[in-house]
Amino acid sequence: MAMMATPNSSNTAVSIDGNCTNLYDHRGWAHVLLPVVYTFIFFVGLSGNVLALHVIWPNMKKINSTTVYSANLVASDILFAFALPLRIIYYALGFHWPMGEGMCKATALVFYLNMYAGVNFMTCLSVDRFIAVVLPLRFSCFRKIHNVRYICIGVWMLVLVQTLPLLSMPMSREEHDGYITCMEYPNFEQVDGLPYILIGAVFLGYGIPLTTILICYSALCYKLRELAKRNQLTEKSGLSRKAIGVICCVILVFVICYSPYHIDLLQYMIRKLQHQQDCYQLHAFQISLHVTVSFMNLNSCLDPFIYFFACKGYKKKVLKLLKRQASMSLSSMVRTSPDELSRDIDKINMGNRLSHLRERSSMIERD
Repeated sequence: MAMMATPNSSNTAVSIDGNCTNLYDHRGWAHVLLPVVYTFIFFVGLSGNVLALHVIWPNMKKINSTTVYSANLVASDILFAFALPLRIIYYALGFHWPMGEGMCKATALVFYLNMYAGVNFMTCLSVDRFIAVVLPLRFSCFRKIHNVRYICIGVWMLVLVQTLPLLSMPMSREEHDGYITCMEYPNFEQVDGLPYILIGAVFLGYGIPLTTILICYSALCYKLRELAKRNQLTEKSGLSRKAIGVICCVILVFVICYSPYHIDLLQYMIRKLQHQQDCYQLHAFQISLHVTVSFMNLNSCLDPFIYFFACKGYKKKVLKLLKRQASMSLSSMVRTSPDELSRDIDKINMGNRLSHLRERSSMIERD
């Protein structure tokens, strides 16, 4: 039966066919803010990950387990970046998708592949650091390259199993005002058992990985503290700094990017199981989803910080680029006042040579 709204009803934003008509009332500000946010994510994420690919690819024959997991994260983020321009157009048009159901499903597949691949490979990185520090002998076989490659293939298979069922659902829907939405939560509202499906997805795709990461972090910190008590040289080896750097970056990405979205989704599904949500509650959830999904997609910008600690070559490349930029700035200053700065430049160059000699003579950091 069609629903008729009354002036004092909480469902005043309901059309005669029973569908809420207020779900995209925030498009006035969203069609400006969201394209800006996603354009930033596109350029920063693509730049950082292309740099990582530039460092990793030429050294594929010398990589270790950490680099393999990082390379898969890079591939996932770059694939996601190429799909972002279509989402930017969608948001700029005010939640309107003129490119058809097929392209909508393709972008949805890339979006969820990136999300679950990021979660799983960051979990792999945490476990890898845990084995390297806490159980280096007993489970060293899991860090051998040929085994790591099989693990990565298994992760991608798991991600496909998690995401491919989405393709059986309609991703786009024509709204009452003629707009065609794509990959929006209300498009799935009529799916049977949706709250149970999404609660299960939160548990499998977020709860288990987060628990695994926190357990690895706790055990790793305890082990490093014990090693530091027995041998003060452990801190100077660089192994503890690398392990702590990787695990802290992973947790930071989880807290900033993945936690808001999954907590938001979980609380709404629990409330939905308790009682039917009205149009204003659904609209508030829609706004919160657009905000938390933006934070989740920010992971492609933050992943390069993981590579900075995990991949020695990436760190050296970034520092080299920064030094080159500093040298260019100094060169421009010399051109403006050469007499005044020539002695300082000579001192800086001498310092750089001495630093280079120290680096070559120092012990090579072991993984």
